[in-house]
Amino acid sequence: MYAKGYAASQHVRDNASIYVFVSLLFLIGIIFGAVIVNSMNFIQKEDLFFYLDQFFNQMINESIISAEGLLKSSFFYHLKYLLLIFILGLSIIGMPIIWILIFMKGVVVGFSVGFLVNQMGWYGLLAAAASIAPQNLIIIPVYIMAGSLAMIFSFGLIQKLTAKRSHQPLLPAFMRYSSLFAILIVCVSVGAVIESYIAPQTLKGIIKLIYN
Repeated sequence: MYAKGYAASQHVRDNASIYVFVSLLFLIGIIFGAVIVNSMNFIQKEDLFFYLDQFFNQMINESIISAEGLLKSSFFYHLKYLLLIFILGLSIIGMPIIWILIFMKGVVVGFSVGFLVNQMGWYGLLAAAASIAPQNLIIIPVYIMAGSLAMIFSFGLIQKLTAKRSHQPLLPAFMRYSSLFAILIVCVSVGAVIESYIAPQTLKGIIKLIYN
């Protein structure tokens, strides 16, 4: 156990620049998402808030999708996203697309939180804390790690292709890469459970507080 922990910490230290880069890319996406909210005109915000208000009313009346259906939808969405990053990591030319995917995840989070706060003030912040924060405490680190691991593997492929003498087999590196992504999928499934069962209930309590 100690050896595995040491190996993990050593891996992070060796690739710290990549992890920092991906984290900053995600953070820039969040900021960009918030900027998009501020750039929207009044009519656009009102139209979008109309649909959001309808969703809140449906949640109060319990007429939205079941938790089981939401869990299935959430899990397969994250699974497909992670598998796409995994596949892109196998191809060197897919690296810029990985950057775009991580950036867009940040944009979605930034826009969602920014819009709620912009339209609802402190209640919007509470709604964001209830509906977005819980699962993203797990999901955001998973995506940052997935993007970083994909980049690390791609750089490893580049080094093997450009090195004049490289006798190291590729299979062990690929197996480690696949195993780590399997762990990330398990982690994101936990986030999907939170997103499907816990977040809706906490959000429902906030909505009842707002509308009462």
